[in-house]
Amino acid sequence: MPNYSPKDFRALTWHDATPAFTTGKDTPRAYLERCLETIAAREPVVKAWVVMNEAGAREAADASTARWKAGQPLSPIDGMPIGIKDLLETRDMPTQMGCKAYEGNFPKRDNAAVWALREAGAVVLGKTTTAELGGSHPPATTNPFDPARTPGGSSSGSAAAVGARMVPAAIGTQVGGSIIRPAGYCGNFALKPTQGGINRGERQATSMSTHGPHAGSIEDMWQVAIEIATRAGGDPGRLGLFGPSTTPEARKPMTLAVMEAEGWALLDDASKSAFETLIERLRATGVTVLRRGDNPMIEAFEESLQGIQVLTNTITAWENHWGHRNLVNADPDGVSQRIRNTLAGAEKLTPADYRTLVLRREEIRQRHAALAPLVDAMIAPASPGPAPLWPGDVPGQPLAPRPTGDAVYNTPSSALGAPVVTSPMTAVGGMPMGIQLVGQPHSDAAMTAIARWMVETIEPAIA
Repeated sequence: MPNYSPKDFRALTWHDATPAFTTGKDTPRAYLERCLETIAAREPVVKAWVVMNEAGAREAADASTARWKAGQPLSPIDGMPIGIKDLLETRDMPTQMGCKAYEGNFPKRDNAAVWALREAGAVVLGKTTTAELGGSHPPATTNPFDPARTPGGSSSGSAAAVGARMVPAAIGTQVGGSIIRPAGYCGNFALKPTQGGINRGERQATSMSTHGPHAGSIEDMWQVAIEIATRAGGDPGRLGLFGPSTTPEARKPMTLAVMEAEGWALLDDASKSAFETLIERLRATGVTVLRRGDNPMIEAFEESLQGIQVLTNTITAWENHWGHRNLVNADPDGVSQRIRNTLAGAEKLTPADYRTLVLRREEIRQRHAALAPLVDAMIAPASPGPAPLWPGDVPGQPLAPRPTGDAVYNTPSSALGAPVVTSPMTAVGGMPMGIQLVGQPHSDAAMTAIARWMVETIEPAIA
């Protein structure tokens, strides 16, 4: 039986290891070797990696070791071993996107975020698995706390690698729920930044996609994000991630609002109990927690979220369908039936349909903006329960609709373009279940500060 507890689990962290680098008691190279030992032990079951560059990582770690010894690290994450989701280009490793049609694809260039990480001295260790093309067709990756369960997706390998203590941080991406949900399933901290907060480089095709870090601590999560943003900035035309150069100080919120969304009816009794226990512990510290019935503006926002999962999925399907069509035309056997099914639906849409969806999304954003004077953040489960079992598709049966779990609690923030910090604050049935804080655009640092306060102040809830 799974036995994860947020009270007892000790994630792999980086920020607290660096003081020993300055004294010579430890080195980035030795830290890397410990990571490689863990990978060798756990990878046969977890299957978080597509390809690794161990020789290049060792060379980079040696260079970092020399910089720390000289007292000249490039940044606080100089030497940090990090995984890169295999949707992002890397100059020294293939980028195959979990898709048969891209097998052997090796553009030999760096995504903007990867470039920024290297500039900060981080050790780009390898490429982590992704669901096919960042969609829902799953890789072979398993949950680090129960191999019978999904790690979530599409950032499956990034979440699992951090949860398995293979690396202290990894980069994921999200369009619907691909950072928030796998982080929650694998016991990670994660930042899904404000839309455009971290430069996506070559991955600009869809209007709701973002890059963001998974990490074993909130300090490492923020440091990775801000080191990328201070070098590569945000997306073209966007202001980029705002915030201090080190982790924001913990800040107690005055008022939070529970976001029930469409997922509330899907929560099982144990998951709902764990969440409500956490809410009561917040109230016991003097935090005001509002529900949808407490204020008409919160109720109006909740009502606007009905159908949001279909809305966001349809917008993304339309935005992706030219790329998917070209791929299917070039290599019809190189993509899954899931991609072909999504493509078939998207090709029935018209520009007028897409326009209507975008306008509907804008209405939801306005309802959310109206809450800014009322609450510091919204709080919700990161998923409708812990990671579900995933036995695989059954031959001869319809494809499972949500093989990497249900994104029902993730699509609202994707549609809003809002920042989210996910924290491992609850456990259900011996498995992690993350809690998310959703803020207004450009409140990434504030959400990090509130999440830090919660982690340092509130006892995790276990059901």
